[in-house]
Amino acid sequence: MPKIAVLLADGFEEIEAITIIDILRRANLDVVTAGLKPGNVTGAHAIAVTPDTGIDTIKADGFDMIILPGGGPGTKNLKADPRVIELVRQFNDRGKLTGAICAAPTVLYAAGILGGKRVTSFPGTDSEMPDVIYSTDTVVWDGNIVTGRAAGTAGAFALSIVARLAGQAAADKLKSAMLY
Repeated sequence: MPKIAVLLADGFEEIEAITIIDILRRANLDVVTAGLKPGNVTGAHAIAVTPDTGIDTIKADGFDMIILPGGGPGTKNLKADPRVIELVRQFNDRGKLTGAICAAPTVLYAAGILGGKRVTSFPGTDSEMPDVIYSTDTVVWDGNIVTGRAAGTAGAFALSIVARLAGQAAADKLKSAMLY
C-alpha cells in the first residue's frame, strides 16, 4: 500500500489538508500527517489538528509521496523551514510523487523542482514561479509532480492522486460513494 506524508504547518488551509487526508484514507492509502512542531498545528481558520508525527520522522525512503497543503500563512511557514525544502528535494530526486495545492506549489518552486514544469496554483502565485509552464487547470500532473489550483479543488486533487496510486476504478468508486 502506498504511503503518503502530508506536512502541516501553522496556518495551513484546512479544506485542502483535511479533504486530501480524508479522501486518501477512504481509498485505504496509508496517510501520515506530520507537523513542523510538536503538538497541535492550527489551521488558517483556527482549527487545531494533532498530527500523527513530527516532520523529523519523515524520510523519503519510507514514503511514496509527499503532499503540501496551501494556505497563506501555512505556505510561508512551509517555505521558511529548511527541513521541508530538503524533504521536497529528496522526494523529487528519488522520483517519488510530490504534490502541492493552492499557494504551496511555490514551496516546490523554492525547492528548485518546478523550473520548466507544467503547474497550477492559486491565482496570483504564478508570479512567484517565473519559469514554469503555468496552467489554470484544476489539477496538473507533470511527471511525478501534481499541483492543484485552490481549496475548492481539493477533492479533485485528492481523487487524481487516488487514481494514480490505487487506480481509476478506486477513484471512481469513491466518487460514487461520496456523490462527487
